[in-house]
Formats: sequence, C-alpha cells, structure tokens
Amino acid sequence: MITIQNLTKSYAKGTHKAVDDLSLETRRGEIFGFIGPNGAGKTTTIKTIIGVTIPDSGHILIDGIDMAQHPIEAKQRIGFVPDTHEMFDRLTGQEYLDFVADVYGVSADDRKKRMAYYLEMFEIAQVVSQYVRSYSHGMKQKLMLVGALLHQPPLWVLDEPMTGLDPQAMKRLKDVMHEHCNAGNTVFFSSHVLDVVERLCDRIGIISRGKLLAVGTLEELRAREHEASLESVFLDMTESGSGEPHA
Repeated sequence: MITIQNLTKSYAKGTHKAVDDLSLETRRGEIFGFIGPNGAGKTTTIKTIIGVTIPDSGHILIDGIDMAQHPIEAKQRIGFVPDTHEMFDRLTGQEYLDFVADVYGVSADDRKKRMAYYLEMFEIAQVVSQYVRSYSHGMKQKLMLVGALLHQPPLWVLDEPMTGLDPQAMKRLKDVMHEHCNAGNTVFFSSHVLDVVERLCDRIGIISRGKLLAVGTLEELRAREHEASLESVFLDMTESGSGEPHA
C-alpha cells in the first residue's frame, strides 16, 4: 500500500537530516506501527507520505501511485489524522464534515449514512451542530477521526491518534482500525504508547535520528534483540545505538 524508496528530507539549510535514506513498504490488510523517540523523524516521514512535505530525494508510492507525479490521485486514497488539533474553529462539526466530504467527492447519501454511523460510534452526534471552537481536545480528535473515514480511504495514516481519547473511544478506534484492515485496507500508525503498539500492530518499524533501524513483527524484533517486550527492544535500539539501519 505504501512504498517509500530512499526518502531523505533535510532542514536547517541541509545541515540536519530529519529523514535519512529511508526505505519502507507496508502491506494491505495490516496495521503498521511506526515508533521512535521525539525528533526521530516520524512526523516528517508521515508528512511526506501524505504529500504535505516535499522530500529532498526519494519516492513515495500510495497504492502504486507516485505522490510526486500524481499528488491528487494519491491523496484521494489517504485518510489522515494529525497529531495536532488545528481545525476550522469557526465551523460547526457538521460544516467541517461536509467540507471534508465535498473535498473527497462523497455523495449526499453516502455522507449521511457514514456520518450517522461514525458520529454515533464516537459519541459526538449530539454536539455536531455546535462550533468546533467549543469542543474539548478529545471531541476534536473524534471529529477528525470521523472526517478521515468519510471517504473510506484504503490507507489510513494516524499520527498519535489516541491522544485525548477516553477509554471507550480508544476501544472503538482500535475496533475500527481492525475492521479497516480486515477489509483489505492499511493503517499506518504512529504512537508513543508502546503497549498499545505492541498489542495492536501486525508489524512495527523503529526509527531513530532519521534512520530506520528495524522492521518486523513483534516476535521478530524480540528475537533480534533478545528482549521480552517492545519497550525493551525500543530502548535497547534507540538508547544504546546498537541498532543497525534496516536494509
């Protein structure tokens, strides 16, 4: 679903490589966890995947479509939830969702059914007529999750999606992620909550200082580092510097 080939992105006039020659591929039907310390390059990688940031070099394919050559077609296949809550605060929740549905060309009948389903699921149907500026942090997160699912994208990119969610909403989000992948789609999921990644993801990629250190199932990563948990693997690879970049 996602193919990243030799991705490099630098800042500070080329003196700092946020992402350094990163290559990665995700599969249909999997939840892929992407983890790393603060400043490791996770968000920069995600921003290049969704086409917000232009890389210095390398290629990104979404469902076989080159993001650089066909950005609109590639972006139509993505539903994105960022790690910030910068939204159109002067719109109501309903207006925000209608705007998103218009951008992705969702028909009136489909948007009505999908909005009703997801708004009820995340328990914000009763506030959808209110202005977004009145929403709590968690309510904004729920609204963005609904918006990212309206056009039923084959790829769902989530950057710290559990932030601000109550336990019930977290459980529903996990269920939706599994349903999405069971239908043959893909979730690319970044989080600092390692126990959630450990339980939820089919495969995991670990990034540090812009380099992809390892990719594999939890069992493969444990065996590689001779550790019992993802937390131990993560700390061993990112703190000791013993991890070798993934080939």
